[in-house]
Amino acid sequence: MSDSLPVPLAHRVPDLAALELLLAVARLGSLGRAARELGITQPAASGRVRSMERLLGVALVERSPRGSRLTDAGVLVTDWARRIVEAAEAFDAGAQALRSRRDSRLRVVASMTIAEYLMPTWLVALRAERPGTAVSLLAGNSAAVAERLRAGEADLGFVEGLQVPPGLDGVVVGRDRLVVVAAPGHPWARRRAPLEPGELAATPLVLRERGSGTRQVLDAALAAHGGLAEPLLELASTTAAKAAAVGGAGPSVLSELAVGEELAARRLVEIPVADLELRRDLRAVWPAGHYPAGPARDLLGLTWSPAGQHA
Repeated sequence: MSDSLPVPLAHRVPDLAALELLLAVARLGSLGRAARELGITQPAASGRVRSMERLLGVALVERSPRGSRLTDAGVLVTDWARRIVEAAEAFDAGAQALRSRRDSRLRVVASMTIAEYLMPTWLVALRAERPGTAVSLLAGNSAAVAERLRAGEADLGFVEGLQVPPGLDGVVVGRDRLVVVAAPGHPWARRRAPLEPGELAATPLVLRERGSGTRQVLDAALAAHGGLAEPLLELASTTAAKAAAVGGAGPSVLSELAVGEELAARRLVEIPVADLELRRDLRAVWPAGHYPAGPARDLLGLTWSPAGQHA
């Protein structure tokens, strides 16, 4: 018994290009006309036929000054080739249908700050490029974004935080800064000296919930200063936390993207903090090993530039 491995089918069967050429020769009665129809030179067509004959071990085409005709073996092989090409055409039509179905919708899930302050502009731009794609956008904290992507419930996600969540790949699409803010009537708004990190950590604040990118960054930044005090309020959206701070409930730590208008109108005041780094990366993320395709790839292209870095 031989221990040799079987020769793969791809090494024993002519490729589709050769089979399509054989069918064209059978239909047109000329190797030259078949070559022109397929957009190749006659020498290339002749070489393709010879390679096919060597592979199969039989003569397929007889050439003469009057044209080209199939041998008896060529007629039989042509019949088989027709079935293979028809099956390949059906395969191609099915693949196109799958792509069309994929391209007809895009499911995006984004953390709250990105969903509220960046996604609208990106989606308007995507609409101009892909008017036929229906887009659904879900917003949640960064932990919820990761869960939906891992569960296959979204095609592309966007998160804020310190790193790419486990099980996902990602790329940095922007950077953001967290700022400490308070209503103008709060005592901190009248301070002349910056807050010390320990003072910020020890003060009950209006905070985003655990699992949000904002909370992750703040927890990490203040871990060396005793950690965060028990929150004054713990809210599930940036808009709610901002409204509470504007209303005078207490100081908050929010994205600079979210509070720009309130700072400009003096509805909130930024409170400087000494020696505290509160910058974070904004990332597009997707299931590990599955780079975005179709509309998801196009949306990623609208958000990411070579200045970003894969993470």
